[in-house]
Amino acid sequence: MPHDPNSYPGPRGRGPGRKYDAGSSPARNAGRAAITKVSRHRLFTSPGAVAGLAWLAALVTASLTAPLWLPFKTEDQDFTSVLSGPTAAHWLGTDELGRDILSRIFAAAAGTLGTSMLTVIVGVGLGTILAMLAAGTGERVEAVISRVTEIMMSLPGTVIILAVIGAVGTNIPVVMAILGILMSAGIYRVILGQAKSLQSQLYVDAAKVDGVNPLRISLRHVLPGLANTIVVQSALIFAVGMLIQAGLAFIGFGPPIPQPSWGGMIQGASQHVYDAPWMMVPTGAVLALTVLSANAIGNALGKAPNAAAPHLPSAAARRQRAKAVAAIAAEAPGSEDLAALDGASADKGTLSVRNLSVGVDSAGTGTGVRLVTDVSFDVQPGTVLGLVGESGCGKTMTALSLLGLLPSGVSVTGGQILWNGRNLAAVAERDMEAVRGREIALISQEPMRALDPMFTVGYQLTATIRRLRGMGRTEARQEAQTLLEKVGIVDAARILKTYPHQISGGMAQRVAIALALAGQPKLLVADEPTTALDVTVQAEILSLLRTLVKDTGMSVVMVTHDLGVVADICDQVAVMYAGQMVENGTTQAVLDHPRHPYTLALLAADPHANHADDMPERLATISGQVPQPKDWPTGCRFAARCQFAGSACMEPVQLLRSGAGEGLVRCVKADQLAVEGMDWLATDVPASRVLEVTPKQNPIVEKDPA
Repeated sequence: MPHDPNSYPGPRGRGPGRKYDAGSSPARNAGRAAITKVSRHRLFTSPGAVAGLAWLAALVTASLTAPLWLPFKTEDQDFTSVLSGPTAAHWLGTDELGRDILSRIFAAAAGTLGTSMLTVIVGVGLGTILAMLAAGTGERVEAVISRVTEIMMSLPGTVIILAVIGAVGTNIPVVMAILGILMSAGIYRVILGQAKSLQSQLYVDAAKVDGVNPLRISLRHVLPGLANTIVVQSALIFAVGMLIQAGLAFIGFGPPIPQPSWGGMIQGASQHVYDAPWMMVPTGAVLALTVLSANAIGNALGKAPNAAAPHLPSAAARRQRAKAVAAIAAEAPGSEDLAALDGASADKGTLSVRNLSVGVDSAGTGTGVRLVTDVSFDVQPGTVLGLVGESGCGKTMTALSLLGLLPSGVSVTGGQILWNGRNLAAVAERDMEAVRGREIALISQEPMRALDPMFTVGYQLTATIRRLRGMGRTEARQEAQTLLEKVGIVDAARILKTYPHQISGGMAQRVAIALALAGQPKLLVADEPTTALDVTVQAEILSLLRTLVKDTGMSVVMVTHDLGVVADICDQVAVMYAGQMVENGTTQAVLDHPRHPYTLALLAADPHANHADDMPERLATISGQVPQPKDWPTGCRFAARCQFAGSACMEPVQLLRSGAGEGLVRCVKADQLAVEGMDWLATDVPASRVLEVTPKQNPIVEKDPA
C-alpha cells in the first residue's frame, strides 16, 4: 500500500488515522470549538432572543456613542420645522419645540436602561438573598423574613415612591433602587417556594450528611437550581422598571428639563395627539420593542438547559421526522423483497426488526451520532424476547423505536420494523397514533411516569379505555375494574378511587400494566418493569406477565439488566453492546452455551448464574465501561474490554451463524471459544490463555437473523 505523507497511524496501530490538516492549529481549533459552543447556546437558538439581543445591543451602543454621530444636540431647536413628520433632515421628525426626536430617543436610552437594570439588581438580588436565607436557616428566621416581606407588600408603593421624590427630588437612580426594594418582597415569595423544594431533594440531604455547612449547600446545591427562575424574574422586573420609569416621567417626575426621557417625550406627544399624531409613534415603538426584547431574552434563558427531552416530539420535530420517514420509505425494499425475507415476518402479530439504526442530532433527522446500529430480531406471537446489556447499550432506544416514542432529536435512520404488514419505521406520526396502545403498548420502568398524580386511578384507566375502545362511561368503569382484577389487584373497587401516591410501588406497577392492557394490544414493550421493585413484588410481576402471555397470546419485548429475569420469563434473548446486537438465540442456548465473550462476562459477573457448589471466591468483572456512541471503534466494539481480543477483532465484525445455526453471534472467535471451553476469568487474563486467530467465517446476510 503506498504511503500517504499527509496521514499518520491511528492510536496503538488500530487502524488508519485521520488526515493531517496543514492549515489547522490548536488555537484555530479551539477558536472554532468556542464559536460552535456559543452558537449552540440556548440564547442563540431562539430567533426572538437573537433579535432582542441585537436590538438592545444596538440601542445601548448607539446611546453611548450618541455624541459622536447624532445629527443634532438634544437641546437644539429648529423653529422652521416644528411638529414635522419624518424628513431628510429629521429622520423621525421633530417635537413641539423643533427638537430632533431621533437624537432625543437615543440620548435617553442609556439612562433608561441603566436605571432599569439597577431595579433588577436591587430587587432580584435582595429577594434571592432573603429567600436563600429563609430556606436554609430554619423556621424562625423564615417566619421573621416572611412577616417583614408581608409588611413591605402591604405598603402602597406609589405613595412611597412619590414620598421619596418629595424628599430627595427626581433622583432617578435612588427612586429606582427604592422601587427594587419594594419589588423584592414579591420576588422573595416566588423564589422561596422553589428554594424550599430544592432543599428537600436527596442530593441536598446527602450534602448535609457529608457535613457541608448550610451556606455552602445554599450556594453550591440550591442556588444553581434557581437560575432559570432568577433569569425570568430579572427580565420581568427589567421590563416593569422601564415602564414605571416612563410612567413617572409622564406625570412629571422624570429627569429635569431639558434632559430627555422616553416618558417625558411620550407626555409631550400626548398633548399633540390630534394635530401631530406621528410624534407618539417613534418613542412608543422604541419603548415597546425594548420591553419585548427583554421578555424574549428572558424566555430563552429561562429554558432549562438540562431538561429531559419529551418522548412525544414537537411539531417541528415531527416535520423533521416526516422527512426522515420519507427517506426510509424510499430506501425500503418493495413488497416482493419483503416477501423474500423469512416467512415469519408476514405472520400477523409477529414483530420483525431488520437492520434497525437510530441516530441523534439537534434537528431530529438522525444524521448525527448513531445510538443503535443494525439491530435485527424476531418476536413470535405468545413469546417473550429479552433485550440484555449494560446501561448505554441501546436497549431502551431500540424498545422506544418500536412505538415511535424516541425522544425529540432522535429518530430511526435506517432499517425496518415490520408489524402486521407495515414498516413502522416509515410510518407517519398520525398513523403511529393508531398503533400505540391498540396494537403495541408500553410498560415503563417507573410506574409513576404512566400515572398522573392529579387524577384517581379509576379516572385514568376509564379515560384510556373509552379513548381506545370507544366504550361508554359505565361500561368502561366496569372494564377498568375487570382489568385491575386481571392484574392481581384484589380490592379493585377501592383502588379505582385512590390516587397514585396512595398505593405502593408494586400496586402502581400493576395499575400501569392494566393501563397498557386497556387497548387489548398484541405486543407489550416492557422497559425494565421490575427494576424499581423489591424481590417479592418482582416475582409477582413476572408471574403476572407469564400468565398474561399464556392467557392472551400476546408477545412481550422485555428490556432488563437481570439475567435471572431473562431465565425466568424469556423465550428468546438478544444481548446488546454499544448499540449492536452481539448475540441472539433461544434463552436456553444463550445462557447455557454462550458464544460471545460479552455474554460470558455477564454470566460470570452474575452471582445467580453460578451454582452454590462451584461458586468462585471472587465474581468476575468487566474492566472499563461501555464507550460513548461518538467513541465507537470501527472494529469489534467490545474488543477494548475483552480478555480474548486479538488482531482480527480490530476489523468490522458481522453477525455469524452460532454453532448449529440456532442463533447469531458477532464474534470471530465464537467457535474457538466454544471448542476450547474458555470461561471469563475473575482476574487479569494470563498470556497463555490468549487464543490464536482463526480464519474468519463467511458472514451471513444481516437481513435474515432467524
